[in-house]
This record gives sequence, C-alpha cells and structure tokens, in this order.
Amino acid sequence: MTDSKCTGSLASLTDETLCGVLSANSASADNQFLLSSAYLVFFMQAGFAMLCAGSVRSKNTKNILIKNVLDACVGAIAFFIFGYGFAYGKKEGKTANEFIGNWNFGLQDYTDWASFLFQWAFSAAAATIVSGSVAERTAFQAYLGYSFFLTAFVYPVVVHWVWDGDGWLNAFKSKDLLFDCGMIDFAGSGVVHMTGGVAGLMGAAIVGPRTGRFDPNGRVIAMPGHNASLVVLGTFILWVGWYGFNPGSQLAIIGSEVVVARTAVSTTLSAASGGVTAMAINYGLYHVWDLIAVCNGVLAGLVGITAGCSVTEPWTAIVCGFLSAWVIHGASKLLLKFKIDDPLEAAPMHGACGAFGVLWVGLMAKKEYVAEVGYGGNASKCAGIFYGGEGGLLGAQIVGIICIALWVGGLLGLFFLALKKVNMLRTSPEEEQLGLDESKHGGSAYNMELVAPMPAEV
Repeated sequence: MTDSKCTGSLASLTDETLCGVLSANSASADNQFLLSSAYLVFFMQAGFAMLCAGSVRSKNTKNILIKNVLDACVGAIAFFIFGYGFAYGKKEGKTANEFIGNWNFGLQDYTDWASFLFQWAFSAAAATIVSGSVAERTAFQAYLGYSFFLTAFVYPVVVHWVWDGDGWLNAFKSKDLLFDCGMIDFAGSGVVHMTGGVAGLMGAAIVGPRTGRFDPNGRVIAMPGHNASLVVLGTFILWVGWYGFNPGSQLAIIGSEVVVARTAVSTTLSAASGGVTAMAINYGLYHVWDLIAVCNGVLAGLVGITAGCSVTEPWTAIVCGFLSAWVIHGASKLLLKFKIDDPLEAAPMHGACGAFGVLWVGLMAKKEYVAEVGYGGNASKCAGIFYGGEGGLLGAQIVGIICIALWVGGLLGLFFLALKKVNMLRTSPEEEQLGLDESKHGGSAYNMELVAPMPAEV
C-alpha cells in the first residue's frame, strides 16, 4: 500500500499519523513476504542437491554436491559484484540502456536488500541447472568458471531484457513495448529455466557423453542414478520452493492476495498434472510405473507454468502440465538421437519446457489477469490468442525465446569450446572410470565399514 491510498475515507476518519503507520506496516509486510519468498527459493538449492546426488552414480556423489554448494557461494559473490548491476543498474540522470544495466556494481549506495536477495536466489537456481547436464565427467575448475560467468554476466543480461523496466523485452513499460505488448515471463520459464537449460545443453554437447553411455552402434546404455529416495526428496523440496519462486514473483502481498493465491494454485495443478501424465506415458510405452519419470514430470510441469502462473486460468495449468510432460519426454528422446548425454535431463526439463512455458503465455494469457498483474500493454490486445489476443503477445514471446536461446547458447558455447581447446573442460578417462569422488574429493561419499560378526559363545 502506498501513501496515496491513505487519502480516502481512512484519512477522513483517522489522523495523519495513523495513515503513516498503516503505510509503514504495509511496506513491512511486503518486504517480509519478499524475504520469505527468497528463503524458499534459496531452499531449492537443497532440492537441486538431493535430486542431482540421487541421479548420478554413487562414485560421483561428492563431486555433484560440492558443485551445487559452490553454485550458491560463487554465484553470491558474482551477482553482488557484477550481476545485479548488469541486470538492474542505471545511473540516475543518465539515459537508460535497453540491452544491459550499467551501474551500481557492488551495490554502492543501495538499500533494497530484500530485492537483491530474491534476485540472487533466482540466479543461483539458473546456475545450478547446468550441474545436472554436465555431471560425472566435467572438470571441477571448468564448472567454477562457468558458474561465475553465468551469474556475473550471461544471466543478468537476460534479466535486464525481460524484468528491468528499461529492458527491450519488458512488458511492464508504459510505452515502446515490443509488438505493443512486450514479453510476459512472470517468474522465469525463459529468464531462469531456459537460460540454465540452454547453457546445460551447450555444456553436455561440447563436453561429450559419459564413457560407455553409447555402444559402438550408437545404442543407449542405461546409467541409472544410485538413489531414488534422494530424487524423490529433491523433487518435493523443489516443489515446496516453487511456492516462493512463482507466488513470490508478485513481489508484494498487500493488495495482491488474490493474485498470489491463484498463482500458487496454478503452480500446484501443473505440477500434479505433469507427474500423472509422465507416469501414464511411461507405463503406456514401457509397461513400467517409473518413479523417476514421475518426478521429472512434476518438475516439467512446474517449469512450464512458471511464465504464465499469474496470467492464465488455474484450470489451464492442468493442460500446461500435461503438455510439459510430453515436451520433456520428446526432448529427452531427441537428445539421445543426437548422442547428447544429459544425466538429469536438465536441458529438456528446463530448456525445452522453459521455452514451452513462455510460448504458453502467448496462447493462454487472460486479458483480465494481464491487467490485474500490472503489465503495461493494452490488456485487450495483449492476451493469449485463445483468449482474444491479436497476436502481439505471442509474437513477443517467440522473439524472446529465440533471443534467449541465441544469447545463452552463443556465449556459453564459446566458453565451453574455449575450455575444451585448452584441455580444461573434461576429466581424464582414468579419473572418470575411478569416479570423481575418489580421484578428486578424497574418497567415497559413503564410508561404510564392514564389521566382523562377534564369535559365538561356546
């Protein structure tokens, strides 16, 4: 609530002091809502860690976990020094840059700490996605370099395009919107998930498949993860974290209670639909009730609804989850056709489903919800084409998908190729065969001692 809203009947019945107290309390509630959402989004790092650990072979558990931990550590420093400035920086009195932020590096003279924390938690999520795509064979130093590069520069530029008020794709502006609508990506199907998924795709393609993943005839050799329990735990943690990710992206709770609650419901329905659909797909094709496929279907549904969770009707989230399960299934098969090895299916899940989620908004956004959330375009024009839109929103969504893919794929492709050129991208075959825990991290993650049985008494 702003001071201007304290000028109606409330002001006539109370004194000015009470009005100020109410405004301060509203601001405090909004700030606490944003901080609580940031904590939930950051807790998703635990979900990513458990999901990744359970999905790799036991000999690489420590390796994938330390990469997940360092994503948060390296990402916090990189986003503080460089990333936030490239995402949102603008010097007062200077002309805004539509392509990239250019001020406030290191957060000088900055006090909106809740906003920074929330945005950093998102950047950490984007970076962690890639760990699954390049798991079990990527050199440790290469991963640290990638994590810094993505959170310091590549990801923040995409944020600036879509979420900063001066970005060329931004849909909150009052003028100069792309196709008079701008790109609507409420919580980051494109900005966060597609960025991480495309980066993971480039890494997986350039580093090459794990040794033994394909036989000499090109047939796929199964390399299942070692702990399904950790996969399920990670999935549930991520699902809980998504209630900070999606509803929290409203950035305020006072006056937005309906939007926040509706967003949470849509998030839930898409996840549920994705899980059920993935189960049905795998049983229909392989006659197996596949637990891992269900978990991936849940996460695919969550990724797919993230862009449109606030501007699409809740019942459509069931359709979104259904289609997202098919998207991850098809994209995963396509990667294997090209002999691209993605141990966690992170590129199909986040890249392909993220792109689908952005496209979904252009099809299904409801004009009343677009106006309610506060986007700057003409709501009657900037609805999905199935809700009376004129196609401008769909066009902006497609442009956004293409540009994010080109930007992230181009920069990360060059980065991974440069590392490969100087032999810094991949571990040696001997280290890979032994396992990265033994060769790089001081031993197995599971130190189980065999105890001899006590001798029987005579």
